[in-house]
Amino acid sequence: MDNKTHTTLLFSLLFFITHLTNASSKDQCNQNDKKTLLKIKKSLNNPYHLASWDPKSDCCAWNSLECDDATVNRRVISLTIFSAQISGQIPPEVGDLPYLQKLVFRKITNLTGQIPHTITKLKYLRFLRLSWTNLTGPVPEFLSQLMDLDYLNLSFNYFSGSIPSSLSLLPKLSYVDLSRNRLTGTIPESFGSFPGKVPDLFLSHNQLSGSIPKSLGNLNFNRIDFSRNKFIGDASMLFGANKTTFSIDLSRNMFQFDLSRVEIPNTFGILDLNHNGITGSIPVQWAETPFQIFNVSYNRLCGRIPTGGKLQTFDSYAYFHNKCLCGAPLDSCK
Repeated sequence: MDNKTHTTLLFSLLFFITHLTNASSKDQCNQNDKKTLLKIKKSLNNPYHLASWDPKSDCCAWNSLECDDATVNRRVISLTIFSAQISGQIPPEVGDLPYLQKLVFRKITNLTGQIPHTITKLKYLRFLRLSWTNLTGPVPEFLSQLMDLDYLNLSFNYFSGSIPSSLSLLPKLSYVDLSRNRLTGTIPESFGSFPGKVPDLFLSHNQLSGSIPKSLGNLNFNRIDFSRNKFIGDASMLFGANKTTFSIDLSRNMFQFDLSRVEIPNTFGILDLNHNGITGSIPVQWAETPFQIFNVSYNRLCGRIPTGGKLQTFDSYAYFHNKCLCGAPLDSCK
């Protein structure tokens, strides 16, 4: 074989390999996933936000989504649509992305309707964030079928009705945010018995009422925010010297308990109890706690504010409008 023939064969082989590589790279995305994504785009009225979703290109290169690391037939594992000018409802076809691990619709004010039941088909879903939208209806019971779910954020919507007790069945749940909705009723008793890790629990800015289930005292929460609801009664069971809690916000409710008897761990960074009916005095031991945020204003507390630690680093706004608290940063005790 002469050099010219050899060179021609080599170029032909290189062209074939390059063509094969290009062809496969254009088609790396699983075709069923691609068809589903195009249905989702159509259901959302072909928004400009999804302009990169061109059927002629590899869907793993499209904006707002992510595929797994396979070299061919890659599956869509993440769909994140954020801050988009989109009107309509969550397309039921999202349930036809069987390998989806992360689903986000966030800051889409014209997204309406309810959470589609088809979401229960997403057996690998770990991260669900539907926030800052106009979604309505109940927080669905069927979310408890998502057994891999670790993160649930439904904040800043218009969900109504009660909190489904079945959420406590999810074995991997570590974060629950239902704040800033229109939820009513009580905290489910079952929330005192999460089977796995104790989740961070954010329920603020709703219309929840009643007493806190005593069973919640059995758990070692890291972060709790029950602020701006209509809760009543005792919440002291949430505290404990042997816990590792970092943050509790119970502000703007109607809680009534004796603060003098409350013990807290030295892990506390944030404590906000303002606007309740809490009585007693601030325990002396609290002076050594490394608070970053602290507020007990608008309660019925009495006695001297403990000295010698962090409590004097907060201004009078953290303490005022109590029955008879005194000492720096308030007026001196008589």
